[in-house]
Amino acid sequence: MSTITENTQGKCLLEVSNLSVAYGKVDALMNFNMRVNEGQIVSVVGPNGAGKTTLLSAIMGVLASKGDVEFDGSVEQCPPIERMVVRGLGLVPEKRELFSSMSIEDNLMLGGFQRYRHGDRSLNETLDEVYNIFPRLKERRIQEAGTLSGGERQMLAVGRALMAKPKLLMLDEPSLGLAPLITREIFKIIDQLRGQGVSILLVEQNARAALKLADYAYVLEMGELSMQGTGQDLVEDPRIIESYLGINSKHQDILSI
Repeated sequence: MSTITENTQGKCLLEVSNLSVAYGKVDALMNFNMRVNEGQIVSVVGPNGAGKTTLLSAIMGVLASKGDVEFDGSVEQCPPIERMVVRGLGLVPEKRELFSSMSIEDNLMLGGFQRYRHGDRSLNETLDEVYNIFPRLKERRIQEAGTLSGGERQMLAVGRALMAKPKLLMLDEPSLGLAPLITREIFKIIDQLRGQGVSILLVEQNARAALKLADYAYVLEMGELSMQGTGQDLVEDPRIIESYLGINSKHQDILSI
């Protein structure tokens, strides 16, 4: 494991301690430790099957797990999903999971349902904020979500998560299946969200783009932490270049911001 200094810059928002997940007798995640501080983009990179999606699902409470998830000062073991959403944790899953036959605006409003349920009546203000970030969604707000392009669907999925006013937004492979120009646009939006004070945990196969954007990053291999460090240190690390940036270096340069 890398001996690079741990992520201690700023107030801790999420701390994962000895998190483990097994599918039957197969260990998908083993004693994983990580931290996200307020205002940071933290990236988790690694190959297919490394356990990246499993990590996010366990943090969110979608998967049963062992270990502790401390979020915004409270420790949870196998946290209930609804409680995590109410407390300010948002997840944009890899498959986006939109309601295709519903309008863009109705999809967005559903993202704020838990806030509405708990008496918050300021959803229209949040909707305006989301439309400011994604003007394309505003132009097409009455259009069915199923008619959108891949990039627009990703924007809608992120916008829907933002409607819950998350303290931490977790993004699972936001560039998956998108054209290079759209990928760059999505990463610029992620950077813009950090500028607006949203903390982000980014799981991404495009290692170069994810590391260039990250304040801090973790490398996950075969369910275990193999390296960690600042995004800048890792993107220049010879081991990372050889394993993740060498073969597809030119292609990843096009996709990175």
